[in-house]
Amino acid sequence: MPAMSKSKTRSHKTTLTAAGRKEADTKAKKSGKGSKSAKSAAPSTTPVAENRKAKFRYEILDSIECGMMLTGSEVKSMREGKLSLDEAHIRVTSGELWLVGADLAQYSNAGLWNHDPRRPRKLLVHQKEFNKFAGLAFERGLTLIPLRVYFNDRGIAKCVMGLVKGKKLHDKRETIKKRDADRGLQRAIRRG
Repeated sequence: MPAMSKSKTRSHKTTLTAAGRKEADTKAKKSGKGSKSAKSAAPSTTPVAENRKAKFRYEILDSIECGMMLTGSEVKSMREGKLSLDEAHIRVTSGELWLVGADLAQYSNAGLWNHDPRRPRKLLVHQKEFNKFAGLAFERGLTLIPLRVYFNDRGIAKCVMGLVKGKKLHDKRETIKKRDADRGLQRAIRRG
């Protein structure tokens, strides 16, 4: 008989703890703590490299995030921030996207298994996105360039690819004038 009373008390305790958990969850949702939406609202990224000249040289029409196929020494070198996108562009070859001209310095501790710094690296996108971007680049004579490379919150290397149109000389002059005017306004606000 005592065994039955223990099982009753155990089941009673579990229902109380389940009710207590439910009450704690509703309090947490009201206060904003512990909810899943709060965690997903601010994903953290670690920047590696940015193509700063792209906004000056090109008019950016559209952009998309791509995955990258890398070797181990390339990932470690990217974590040290040794990537340059200044002369890089993206080429479509036999139905695949390749990052060409990006300079990724060799990793010092890799030794014999180090990578070639200027080798082409494959970019990964869905087929629908590939058809859209590669088709527009081919039909309209637009260019695909890497805008920035970063590690997402899961530690996976990503590249933001941009569909761009080259600016004319007068467009570049307008960009310079606008930038100088904005700087002058910022100086005046700080002084005043």
